[in-house]
This record gives sequence, structure tokens and C-alpha cells, in this order.
Amino acid sequence: MSRLMLGRTLERICKAVLLLCLVHFLIMMILYFDVYSQRFDIFSRFNNGRGANSSRGPHHYYYNFSSGRPNTTFASYLATADHLPSTKPEANHTPPTPKPLPPCPEIPPGLVGRLLIEFSSQITLERVQRENPNVTEGGKYTPPDCRPKQKVAIIIPFRHRDNHLKYWLHYLHPVLRRQKIDYGIYIINQLGEDTFNRAKLLNVGYTEALKDAEYDCFIFSDVDLIPMDDRNLYHCYDQPRHFAIAMDKFGFRLPYAGYFGGVSGLSKKQFLKINGFPNEYWGWGGEDDDIYNRITLNGMKVSRPDVRIGRYRMIKHERDKHNEPNPQRFSKIQNTKNTMRKDGISSLMYRVVSVKKYPLYTNISVEIGKPPPRPLKG
Repeated sequence: MSRLMLGRTLERICKAVLLLCLVHFLIMMILYFDVYSQRFDIFSRFNNGRGANSSRGPHHYYYNFSSGRPNTTFASYLATADHLPSTKPEANHTPPTPKPLPPCPEIPPGLVGRLLIEFSSQITLERVQRENPNVTEGGKYTPPDCRPKQKVAIIIPFRHRDNHLKYWLHYLHPVLRRQKIDYGIYIINQLGEDTFNRAKLLNVGYTEALKDAEYDCFIFSDVDLIPMDDRNLYHCYDQPRHFAIAMDKFGFRLPYAGYFGGVSGLSKKQFLKINGFPNEYWGWGGEDDDIYNRITLNGMKVSRPDVRIGRYRMIKHERDKHNEPNPQRFSKIQNTKNTMRKDGISSLMYRVVSVKKYPLYTNISVEIGKPPPRPLKG
């Protein structure tokens, strides 16, 4: 009896399992045919779309197949495609405008302050050129990372000072680059062996530099003076600037209140206001005092750096031949008020013999004439 009951129980279990398998099979078939029918409908739409456009050539549209609308027409798909981004390349594509450089800071961050200046080492122009690779032909430099407010021409009156020039270039190029100055260096070489005329050469430098570039600031420097502090910034100020206020030969003191020699700077406007520099100071001395008089007589004041910053070392040398002290300088200084309107940049006469642009500077060789004969003593 118990075996009969067990057999019937097993038979029922087997039938239940078989029925469950059959139900599972039916469900899978229903799902399979439903998915198959959806795929068939999709591909038929895609083929119909291709057929409708076959006469127009290939069109690459990406259709939205998730709309779930089996009766969607081809026109509706085209409407959908109209909202899609165009795959055609843009015509006349222009590159983005480069970002403008910021203004250069008033106090450049790369300054080092007090400098060690010595003249015992041998300096060559090749070495100076290697040390300043960013200086371009003609001795020009523009900061690559900021926009300077001024464009500065540095004018050096010159004759037979090649060794001094090497030291000047060796020290000044790095200083000017750290100061973020947009500058060009002009050596104004007086040809011949007649009496030297420093101020007239400076007038020539002003005139010739403006033929080369649109400068608005002019620094006038003797070739034998080297600044001892790079915080002595070589640009122009609201008033005419005297940079070399504390030379070693004067015990690092200003020799007198009206001294304006060595290194000075004027803007273009300031320079024209005083009619430039005098042309009639032949020989050593007097022209810087005349310039100081011109500045004060035109209602301007001389500005100077702090005495601890405006220190300079001078390269020792003998007085140049044909640059003897001018015996007429004292009488000329007293007459500045009467002479400055007719003697200056407005009366400048000279002849350019050659202009040569070297890697570290521009050399302009000129003939500036001779001094007038001195009156006989009677």
C-alpha cells in the first residue's frame, strides 16, 4: 500500500515538472517572436528609407529608433534628422585670437638688487652674445611675457672705446632684460680725429633712432658707466631723469646740485620741449650743465633715484685725445637762456657715413663737422 502511494506521488511530481517546463517553453517562444517582429519592423523601415533616397546619393542620417511608433513615416524621420548637427566641415574657419599680453609690472619680480661690478675679466662680444640669446639684431629686445609701457632707445656717444663697450654690453643687456624694458641700443660713433662733441652726438642718436623705430623714451649714457643696482630702472619718468647720481669717482655722492652728467633720460616730449641738447660744446665739460639749465628754464625738475640705488662704477681710463676741457664752457653755460631756442635739435647738421646692425647693438658712424675757430686773444 505504501509503495503504491509513493508511486502515485512521484508520478504527480513528474507531471507537475513537465507542465512547468511546457509553460516556460511557451513563455520563451512568445518573447522570442515579439522581439523578432520588432527587429523586422526596424530593418524594414531602414531599408525603406534607403530606397526613398537612393536617387539622391548616400545620406548619413542617424534615426531615433526608440520612438516606439510602428507607423512612423519616412518624412517624420527626415524631420527628426533636420534637428541633428551637420557633418559638413565649417568653411573659412579662423584660428582663435591670441590672448593679449598683460602690462609689465612697475617693479619687475626678477630684479636682484645690488650687483658685483668688476673689470678684470676678459670680455668678448661672442661671450656676451651667448649670454643674451634673446637679443635680436641691432641690439633690440622686447619682453616675451608682458607689454611694456614705453619703447626705449639707449644712445651712447662713442669714439675709440671698444674695450669699454664690451663691458657695457656685458652688464647692461642682462640688467635691461630683467627690468622688462623694450629697448634698442645705438652707438653713435664720431668719425675723424677732430674735437669730440658729446651733446651733438646725443642729438644725432635721438634723430637716427627715430628713423629706426617709434621710440618714446631716450636714455643717454656714457660708455664707461655701469649701474651697480638693477633697481635703477632705465625708463622715462614724469620729469627728466638723472640716473648716475652716485659715481665711485665722486665717492658715491652727487658732486653738486645741478649735476646732470653720466646717464640721463628724457621722454620724447621732454626732449623736444628743451630743443634737445646744445651742439656747440666742443671738448670736455659744460654740456650737461647746459642741459640742466634747459630743463629748469622750461619749468621742469630733475628726478633722481635713491642714492643707494643710483650708484655707478666708472671704467678707469685716461682722458681721450682731442677731448680736452672746453675753455668756453663757463661762458656758454651762463647764456643757456639766450641760446637754447636756436642751438639744439632744430639746428642739428651732420652726415651719416654708415649704419651697421650687429647682434648686440646698432653702430651709426657720422661726421659732425669741426668746432669754429676760437677768437684770438687781443
